[in-house]
Amino acid sequence: MFQNRMEGLALALPAAVFAAIVFLVPVGILLSEGFRAEGSWTLASYAGFFESELNRTVFWRTLKLGAIVTAVSAVIGYATAYSIVTLPPTARGRLIGLVVMPLMISPVARTYAWIVILGRTGFVNETIVWLGLSDTPIRFLFTETAVFIGLLQLFLPLMILSLISALENMPRDAVPAARVLGANWLQVFVKVILPLTKEGLVIGGTLVFTGSLTAYITPAILGGSKVLMLETLLYQRVTVANDFASASIIAMILMVMSFSANLLLKRLATARNKR
Repeated sequence: MFQNRMEGLALALPAAVFAAIVFLVPVGILLSEGFRAEGSWTLASYAGFFESELNRTVFWRTLKLGAIVTAVSAVIGYATAYSIVTLPPTARGRLIGLVVMPLMISPVARTYAWIVILGRTGFVNETIVWLGLSDTPIRFLFTETAVFIGLLQLFLPLMILSLISALENMPRDAVPAARVLGANWLQVFVKVILPLTKEGLVIGGTLVFTGSLTAYITPAILGGSKVLMLETLLYQRVTVANDFASASIIAMILMVMSFSANLLLKRLATARNKR
Protein backbone atom coordinates (compact mmCIF):
# COMPACT_ATOMS: atom_id res chain seq x y z
CA MET A 1 0.00 0.00 0.00
CA PHE A 2 2.87 2.34 0.83
CA GLN A 3 6.14 2.50 -1.08
CA ASN A 4 8.13 2.32 2.12
CA ARG A 5 7.58 2.01 5.84
CA MET A 6 8.34 5.65 6.52
CA GLU A 7 5.33 6.82 4.51
CA GLY A 8 3.00 4.75 6.70
CA LEU A 9 4.66 6.05 9.87
CA ALA A 10 4.40 9.63 8.62
CA LEU A 11 0.66 9.23 8.03
CA ALA A 12 0.18 7.72 11.51
CA LEU A 13 2.26 10.42 13.22
CA PRO A 14 -0.50 13.10 13.54
CA ALA A 15 -2.88 10.62 15.22
CA ALA A 16 -0.10 9.42 17.53
CA VAL A 17 0.83 12.98 18.52
CA PHE A 18 -2.82 13.87 19.14
CA ALA A 19 -3.33 10.78 21.33
CA ALA A 20 -0.16 11.53 23.28
CA ILE A 21 -1.15 15.14 23.94
CA VAL A 22 -4.78 14.61 24.94
CA PHE A 23 -4.47 11.22 26.64
CA LEU A 24 -1.00 9.91 27.48
CA VAL A 25 0.45 13.14 28.87
CA PRO A 26 -2.46 13.94 31.25
CA VAL A 27 -2.66 10.31 32.41
CA GLY A 28 1.10 10.26 32.95
CA ILE A 29 0.95 13.44 35.03
CA LEU A 30 -1.93 12.06 37.10
CA LEU A 31 -0.23 8.72 37.75
CA SER A 32 3.08 10.35 38.65
CA GLU A 33 1.42 12.06 41.64
CA GLY A 34 1.33 8.76 43.51
CA PHE A 35 5.11 8.31 43.24
CA ARG A 36 6.03 11.75 44.57
CA ALA A 37 6.22 12.56 48.26
CA GLU A 38 8.01 15.58 49.74
CA GLY A 39 9.83 16.29 46.50
CA SER A 40 11.22 12.78 45.98
CA TRP A 41 10.15 9.66 44.11
CA THR A 42 9.04 6.84 46.38
CA LEU A 43 6.58 3.97 46.80
CA ALA A 44 5.74 5.02 50.36
CA SER A 45 2.38 6.43 49.25
CA TYR A 46 1.30 3.02 47.99
CA ALA A 47 2.38 1.34 51.22
CA GLY A 48 0.47 3.96 53.18
CA PHE A 49 -2.60 3.44 51.02
CA PHE A 50 -2.79 -0.25 51.86
CA GLU A 51 -2.19 0.38 55.56
CA SER A 52 -5.75 1.68 55.79
CA GLU A 53 -8.28 -1.05 56.57
CA LEU A 54 -10.92 0.79 54.54
CA ASN A 55 -8.69 0.89 51.46
CA ARG A 56 -7.86 -2.82 51.79
CA THR A 57 -11.54 -3.71 52.14
CA VAL A 58 -12.47 -1.66 49.08
CA PHE A 59 -9.59 -3.17 47.09
CA TRP A 60 -10.53 -6.77 47.85
CA ARG A 61 -14.24 -6.08 47.31
CA THR A 62 -13.52 -4.60 43.88
CA LEU A 63 -11.28 -7.52 42.94
CA LYS A 64 -13.79 -10.08 44.23
CA LEU A 65 -16.80 -8.61 42.44
CA GLY A 66 -14.83 -8.21 39.23
CA ALA A 67 -13.72 -11.85 39.31
CA ILE A 68 -17.20 -13.16 40.17
CA VAL A 69 -18.89 -11.09 37.46
CA THR A 70 -16.34 -12.31 34.91
CA ALA A 71 -16.72 -15.97 35.91
CA VAL A 72 -20.53 -15.88 35.88
CA SER A 73 -20.50 -14.00 32.57
CA ALA A 74 -18.30 -16.72 31.06
CA VAL A 75 -20.65 -19.50 32.20
CA ILE A 76 -23.81 -17.75 31.00
CA GLY A 77 -22.03 -16.44 27.92
CA TYR A 78 -20.91 -19.86 26.68
CA ALA A 79 -24.40 -21.34 27.09
CA THR A 80 -26.04 -18.37 25.36
CA ALA A 81 -23.47 -18.03 22.58
CA TYR A 82 -23.51 -21.74 21.73
CA SER A 83 -27.31 -21.74 21.63
CA ILE A 84 -27.29 -18.75 19.28
CA VAL A 85 -24.69 -20.06 16.80
CA THR A 86 -26.56 -23.34 16.38
CA LEU A 87 -29.72 -21.55 15.23
CA PRO A 88 -30.67 -20.81 11.61
CA PRO A 89 -29.29 -17.50 10.25
CA THR A 90 -32.57 -15.58 10.59
CA ALA A 91 -33.20 -16.56 14.21
CA ARG A 92 -29.51 -16.07 14.98
CA GLY A 93 -29.60 -12.49 13.71
CA ARG A 94 -32.67 -11.68 15.78
CA LEU A 95 -31.16 -13.02 19.00
CA ILE A 96 -27.86 -11.21 18.38
CA GLY A 97 -29.92 -8.05 17.97
CA LEU A 98 -31.53 -8.69 21.35
CA VAL A 99 -28.09 -9.15 22.90
CA VAL A 100 -26.84 -5.90 21.36
CA MET A 101 -29.95 -3.89 22.26
CA PRO A 102 -29.01 -3.26 25.94
CA LEU A 103 -25.73 -1.73 24.76
CA MET A 104 -27.75 0.96 22.98
CA ILE A 105 -29.38 2.06 26.24
CA SER A 106 -27.63 4.44 28.62
CA PRO A 107 -25.98 2.67 31.59
CA VAL A 108 -27.67 5.24 33.83
CA ALA A 109 -31.14 4.18 32.68
CA ARG A 110 -30.24 0.50 32.89
CA THR A 111 -28.93 0.94 36.43
CA TYR A 112 -31.89 2.98 37.65
CA ALA A 113 -34.17 0.24 36.35
CA TRP A 114 -32.71 -2.05 39.01
CA ILE A 115 -33.85 0.40 41.70
CA VAL A 116 -37.41 -0.11 40.47
CA ILE A 117 -36.91 -3.88 40.45
CA LEU A 118 -34.94 -4.34 43.69
CA GLY A 119 -36.39 -1.51 45.81
CA ARG A 120 -38.47 -2.08 48.94
CA THR A 121 -41.63 -1.60 46.89
CA GLY A 122 -40.14 -3.11 43.74
CA PHE A 123 -41.22 -6.12 41.75
CA VAL A 124 -38.90 -8.58 43.53
CA ASN A 125 -39.95 -7.62 47.05
CA GLU A 126 -43.65 -7.51 46.16
CA THR A 127 -43.34 -11.02 44.70
CA ILE A 128 -41.52 -12.30 47.79
CA VAL A 129 -44.15 -10.88 50.15
CA TRP A 130 -47.00 -12.13 47.94
CA LEU A 131 -45.56 -15.65 47.96
CA GLY A 132 -45.24 -15.52 51.73
CA LEU A 133 -41.47 -16.01 51.69
CA SER A 134 -41.02 -12.97 53.92
CA ASP A 135 -43.33 -10.79 56.00
CA THR A 136 -41.35 -7.64 55.31
CA PRO A 137 -39.42 -6.40 52.24
CA ILE A 138 -35.81 -7.55 51.98
CA ARG A 139 -33.07 -4.97 51.54
CA PHE A 140 -31.42 -5.65 48.19
CA LEU A 141 -30.24 -2.15 47.33
CA PHE A 142 -26.93 -0.87 48.68
CA THR A 143 -25.53 -4.39 48.99
CA GLU A 144 -22.82 -6.30 47.12
CA THR A 145 -25.54 -8.46 45.59
CA ALA A 146 -27.17 -5.44 43.95
CA VAL A 147 -23.82 -4.23 42.60
CA PHE A 148 -23.06 -7.71 41.28
CA ILE A 149 -26.43 -7.94 39.50
CA GLY A 150 -26.02 -4.48 37.99
CA LEU A 151 -22.49 -5.15 36.74
CA LEU A 152 -23.45 -8.55 35.34
CA GLN A 153 -26.37 -7.09 33.40
CA LEU A 154 -24.16 -4.24 32.19
CA PHE A 155 -21.26 -6.28 30.78
CA LEU A 156 -22.73 -9.71 29.99
CA PRO A 157 -23.50 -8.71 26.36
CA LEU A 158 -19.80 -8.03 25.76
CA MET A 159 -18.91 -11.57 26.84
CA ILE A 160 -21.70 -13.10 24.74
CA LEU A 161 -20.68 -11.20 21.60
CA SER A 162 -17.01 -12.15 22.04
CA LEU A 163 -17.89 -15.83 22.44
CA ILE A 164 -20.32 -15.77 19.50
CA SER A 165 -17.53 -14.51 17.28
CA ALA A 166 -15.17 -17.21 18.54
CA LEU A 167 -17.74 -20.01 18.19
CA GLU A 168 -18.62 -18.95 14.64
CA ASN A 169 -14.96 -19.36 13.68
CA MET A 170 -14.80 -22.85 15.20
CA PRO A 171 -14.95 -25.78 12.72
CA ARG A 172 -18.55 -26.92 12.35
CA ASP A 173 -17.68 -30.61 12.51
CA ALA A 174 -15.58 -30.39 15.70
CA VAL A 175 -18.42 -30.98 18.17
CA PRO A 176 -20.21 -33.71 16.15
CA ALA A 177 -16.89 -35.51 15.66
CA ALA A 178 -16.16 -35.45 19.39
CA ARG A 179 -19.65 -36.75 20.15
CA VAL A 180 -19.27 -39.58 17.61
CA LEU A 181 -16.00 -40.58 19.26
CA GLY A 182 -17.82 -41.02 22.58
CA ALA A 183 -17.12 -37.75 24.40
CA ASN A 184 -19.84 -36.47 26.72
CA TRP A 185 -20.86 -32.81 26.71
CA LEU A 186 -18.49 -31.89 29.55
CA GLN A 187 -15.54 -33.46 27.70
CA VAL A 188 -16.63 -31.76 24.49
CA PHE A 189 -16.62 -28.37 26.21
CA VAL A 190 -13.33 -28.84 28.08
CA LYS A 191 -11.34 -30.54 25.32
CA VAL A 192 -12.89 -29.11 22.15
CA ILE A 193 -14.91 -25.92 22.58
CA LEU A 194 -12.80 -24.23 25.25
CA PRO A 195 -9.41 -24.62 23.46
CA LEU A 196 -10.87 -23.49 20.12
CA THR A 197 -12.56 -20.41 21.59
CA LYS A 198 -9.92 -19.31 24.08
CA GLU A 199 -9.24 -16.06 22.21
CA GLY A 200 -12.88 -15.03 22.50
CA LEU A 201 -12.82 -15.90 26.20
CA VAL A 202 -9.68 -13.81 26.74
CA ILE A 203 -11.20 -10.81 24.96
CA GLY A 204 -14.58 -11.14 26.67
CA GLY A 205 -13.02 -11.77 30.07
CA THR A 206 -10.78 -8.73 29.73
CA LEU A 207 -13.68 -6.49 28.70
CA VAL A 208 -15.95 -7.70 31.50
CA PHE A 209 -13.29 -7.65 34.24
CA THR A 210 -11.90 -4.27 33.23
CA GLY A 211 -15.38 -2.83 32.90
CA SER A 212 -16.39 -4.17 36.31
CA LEU A 213 -13.31 -2.59 37.88
CA THR A 214 -13.72 0.83 36.28
CA ALA A 215 -17.53 1.23 36.18
CA TYR A 216 -18.66 4.11 38.35
CA ILE A 217 -22.39 4.66 37.75
CA THR A 218 -23.59 1.18 38.73
CA PRO A 219 -21.64 0.87 42.02
CA ALA A 220 -22.49 4.46 42.92
CA ILE A 221 -26.24 3.99 42.40
CA LEU A 222 -26.72 0.41 43.58
CA GLY A 223 -23.98 0.36 46.21
CA GLY A 224 -23.85 3.93 47.43
CA SER A 225 -21.55 4.77 50.31
CA LYS A 226 -22.24 1.41 52.00
CA VAL A 227 -20.58 -0.66 49.26
CA LEU A 228 -17.59 1.37 48.16
CA MET A 229 -15.60 0.24 45.12
CA LEU A 230 -12.24 1.59 43.99
CA GLU A 231 -13.85 3.78 41.34
CA THR A 232 -16.35 5.31 43.80
CA LEU A 233 -13.56 5.75 46.34
CA LEU A 234 -11.51 7.53 43.67
CA TYR A 235 -14.43 9.88 42.98
CA GLN A 236 -14.75 10.67 46.68
CA ARG A 237 -11.04 11.37 47.05
CA VAL A 238 -11.11 13.84 44.15
CA THR A 239 -14.44 15.64 44.69
CA VAL A 240 -14.77 15.52 48.48
CA ALA A 241 -11.26 15.32 49.89
CA ASN A 242 -9.49 17.01 46.94
CA ASP A 243 -6.78 14.36 47.42
CA PHE A 244 -5.25 13.91 43.97
CA ALA A 245 -2.35 11.87 45.32
CA SER A 246 -4.67 9.14 46.58
CA ALA A 247 -6.70 9.37 43.38
CA SER A 248 -3.57 8.75 41.32
CA ILE A 249 -2.73 5.72 43.47
CA ILE A 250 -6.21 4.27 42.92
CA ALA A 251 -5.98 4.97 39.19
CA MET A 252 -2.64 3.17 38.99
CA ILE A 253 -4.03 0.20 40.95
CA LEU A 254 -6.98 -0.05 38.55
CA MET A 255 -4.67 0.02 35.54
CA VAL A 256 -2.38 -2.63 36.99
CA MET A 257 -5.34 -4.86 37.86
CA SER A 258 -6.76 -4.53 34.34
CA PHE A 259 -3.47 -5.32 32.58
CA SER A 260 -2.75 -8.16 35.02
CA ALA A 261 -6.15 -9.73 34.31
CA ASN A 262 -5.49 -9.64 30.57
CA LEU A 263 -2.03 -11.19 30.98
CA LEU A 264 -3.37 -13.86 33.34
CA LEU A 265 -6.15 -14.85 30.94
CA LYS A 266 -3.68 -15.04 28.06
CA ARG A 267 -1.26 -17.09 30.16
CA LEU A 268 -3.99 -19.54 31.17
CA ALA A 269 -5.15 -19.87 27.57
CA THR A 270 -1.59 -20.44 26.36
CA ALA A 271 -0.88 -22.99 29.10
CA ARG A 272 -4.06 -24.95 28.28
CA ASN A 273 -3.18 -24.88 24.58
CA LYS A 274 0.30 -26.32 25.28
CA ARG A 275 -1.18 -29.10 27.41
